Amino acid sequence: MSRSSAGLICVTGMTFLFFYFRPIWHTDVWGHLAYGRLIWESQSLPMTEPFLPLSKGVRFVDTAWLSQVIGFGAIRTWGVSGLQGLYALCISMCVGLLAWRGYQKSTNAWFGLLSVVTFLSVGWTPLIVIRPQLAGVVCFVALLSILTSPHRRPIEWLVVPGLFVAWANFHGSFVIGLAFLGCFTIGRAADVMRRTRSLSSIVRDTQFRRNGLLLAFAAAAVLLNPYGCELYTETIRIASNENLQELTEWSPLSVRETQGKIFAVVSVGLAMLYRYSPRRVQAWEIITLLSFGWAALSSNRMLIWWAPIAAIIVAVHGYAVWRIARHLPLVATPKPSAGKWTVVVVGLICICFAAIPLGVTMLHGKGVDMKWAVTRETPLAAAEYLKRNPPQGLVFNVFEWGDFLIWNGPPGMKVFVNSHAHLVPRDVWQSYLRIIEQRSGWEQELQRYKINTIVLDQMYRAPLIEFFKGSPHWKVGFEQDGQTVFIRQRPI
Repeated sequence: MSRSSAGLICVTGMTFLFFYFRPIWHTDVWGHLAYGRLIWESQSLPMTEPFLPLSKGVRFVDTAWLSQVIGFGAIRTWGVSGLQGLYALCISMCVGLLAWRGYQKSTNAWFGLLSVVTFLSVGWTPLIVIRPQLAGVVCFVALLSILTSPHRRPIEWLVVPGLFVAWANFHGSFVIGLAFLGCFTIGRAADVMRRTRSLSSIVRDTQFRRNGLLLAFAAAAVLLNPYGCELYTETIRIASNENLQELTEWSPLSVRETQGKIFAVVSVGLAMLYRYSPRRVQAWEIITLLSFGWAALSSNRMLIWWAPIAAIIVAVHGYAVWRIARHLPLVATPKPSAGKWTVVVVGLICICFAAIPLGVTMLHGKGVDMKWAVTRETPLAAAEYLKRNPPQGLVFNVFEWGDFLIWNGPPGMKVFVNSHAHLVPRDVWQSYLRIIEQRSGWEQELQRYKINTIVLDQMYRAPLIEFFKGSPHWKVGFEQDGQTVFIRQRPI
């Protein structure tokens, strides 16, 4: 191992530690764990939505069933430490693959590190939330690493379809991978056409045919899932769901936001690198940057797929510009390697593993208290109160907390909504927005749904909380840590 590669592995390890000790987000991760628990215990996939009474009978195609089962298996085996480790592992795998590919294509560890910084900066907001999408991001970065490798290996004919089999069962974002493979294939055709000015040359090109066949095999491999062809239609249906378009993370990217500013800075940097880079620009780079960039501008949620593409391209062309500026040849000499760096890396990995709570849990069986592992916004106290005082009938809740209340609330608790907004009927979702935003007729909606218990967060719902505190029809049942539970004075 060379000193440079050892340094990048240490960076990957520090990334693992950083994300391992980040608090677990308070939204949809708990809902996915609840689905995983249900699948684990019933040994089958639910055919209709199992947790939301107002979505009873709604067809449920679980596009992330395997991620949910793995997540539940981790928390069941090692407690919350297992979930933290799984989260950190996904991100550090992405970082490691990007660092290695950036280093391999630039032969400079600093530019491998630059690709890591670019990826984490651009994709920060999606990365801080634990959800099955992270498994899809790992698959996407792995596919990007395979396609940008300077070497073509026969094993790829098995690896790429196998990757898509896993991806289709991990998360519905496999369609992003197919789109990327399509862009790569079209890019190769454009490169051949630009060089030869002949359409027949495209068909005869070995790499174009290889990419096209890989795309066909990948599209067929996706069908190895419990739902078959229905997975394709369900993925498209979810992406176009009206309810999701009203959530912040699905809204268009704005330069007024921090992530929008970072996206703009990296985009300008890429344009400048292309202006001065002596390397030949491949068509797939432009096609993917523009198409995935446009998708990111249309929806915040798509930014995570643009980030690794930009990271690799920044490393490759940034290194080329740097060497030209230093009047150095584009091809650098290989770095010397030594066994001592391998020993150093292995030693650091062992020390870090033994020190983190997951290592302590595996080695000594000591678990971690959940309150130290989750964000402050997680409704731990409210869930405990509801366990001691089980609510009767439907409970109105902020949708961000619905998942945790399903996971850790009293058995059989009937929540109004959770973060799986695409499974909520449109009229129910409109009723939720009418109540939470106090639109005209919102009190009648509470009567209509026979709501006797309300769970609200004080951070974002202060006006609604003040109204209920001043209402003679409601009383405060519980209030602590920014969590308030209201009980109707005369239950319906």
